[in-house]
Amino acid sequence: MLLAPLAEAAAQSVGSSGLPLPRFVSLKSGKVNLRVGPGLNYAIEWRYLKSGVPMEIIQEYDNWRRVRDADGAEGWINQSLLSGRRTAIAAPWQRGKETEILLRTQPDTSSRIIARLEPGVIGTISMCNGTWCEMDFAGHKGWVSQSQIWGAYPGETYKD
Repeated sequence: MLLAPLAEAAAQSVGSSGLPLPRFVSLKSGKVNLRVGPGLNYAIEWRYLKSGVPMEIIQEYDNWRRVRDADGAEGWINQSLLSGRRTAIAAPWQRGKETEILLRTQPDTSSRIIARLEPGVIGTISMCNGTWCEMDFAGHKGWVSQSQIWGAYPGETYKD
């Protein structure tokens, strides 16, 4: 019973930037250091080597953002290395399993399948209607069930 009010409170909180917390962003650069604290004097815990990886901002401090990745790793990244461009990972919780995520022509389970996505592939979000997201995976554009991606909240609506 207590979880619903807490989830609502978290969804409605606002960071010092004036933007909502938590929120999704992506990595702007191909080399991004994840640090144990909010500053250059903190140790590097992890280095991301690919731009466009989705991140969830969960806290703000000055120009530093505490982020969480799809695997649950948390740390601090300077805001200059983050982009408001929304990306998502297809079912990262299914990596290594014989599973396909279907990209369709329309936001409907009966529409034609455009592509079968492997878990872990990253795409760019154009829009989400709360149930489906229109995305581009390496030039393949279509709709994927919002419950099958990490990079948009359940029920969230979004338009680029």
